[in-house]
Amino acid sequence: MASLLVNRGLRAIALLVLTVSLTGCLYWIRAYQTYLQMNEFDRYFTVAVTDDFTLQFKKPILYNQDFISLSKLYPSADTPTTSGGRHWRYWFRKVDADNKPVAPEIKFYSDLLFNQEKRLTAWSFSSLFLQIAPPQFLEISLRSIAGANIDKEKKQLKANTDLLGKISAELPKKAAVLAQLGEPLEIKDEAEQEIYIYHFLLDSPRIEEGYENNALNEVKLSFDKKNHELFNMAGNFAGLKVSIDYRKFLAVPTL
Repeated sequence: MASLLVNRGLRAIALLVLTVSLTGCLYWIRAYQTYLQMNEFDRYFTVAVTDDFTLQFKKPILYNQDFISLSKLYPSADTPTTSGGRHWRYWFRKVDADNKPVAPEIKFYSDLLFNQEKRLTAWSFSSLFLQIAPPQFLEISLRSIAGANIDKEKKQLKANTDLLGKISAELPKKAAVLAQLGEPLEIKDEAEQEIYIYHFLLDSPRIEEGYENNALNEVKLSFDKKNHELFNMAGNFAGLKVSIDYRKFLAVPTL
């Protein structure tokens, strides 16, 4: 109990410091409050996996405008829902070196659902995205945010994978990934790995001036040279930087 009280006290202090240092940036406070919910993941979130991957928010905090404030990008499509909320879809299209869409078209989407109060209730990723971020790894990556170290200056979270149990899952094979994504824009050949680099351009009807680069998303996929498995994915999606080392979540097989 004493340890729990201390932890809560530290979080309260951290929130106070963050509030003072980011005066006027209320969206960062709401982002931090959502981060705190990750400490009780199953209480505040539900994961649903069908053709896509959906993170459902049981007690929503973030507003739709928070995403505009964070990324300076507007969704590809904004449509009303039958419940009186909004459905935002962000389309990412694979492009060549000149930022022109490739043919045949290769694309994936990320969906955001908001309720009548304009708060985020669900965040989904399409099936193509799951080729580079399999559902099991995506879920455990989200769970690992609990207890993550906060870099306030860079506005980044570094997850602590030691706090989680490991999973038994197969890593994606290079051949399967290439079958979905096609050939990369560039390949970096290193001693023990190959890094395949793809560019995806966000289809956004409006981008705030000075943030045009946020629409271009570079995805780096690291494949082990020996077994051709995808073990790391790093990308920048609409201003949200993501890096996942899948091997950190894998259980070591027993002999």
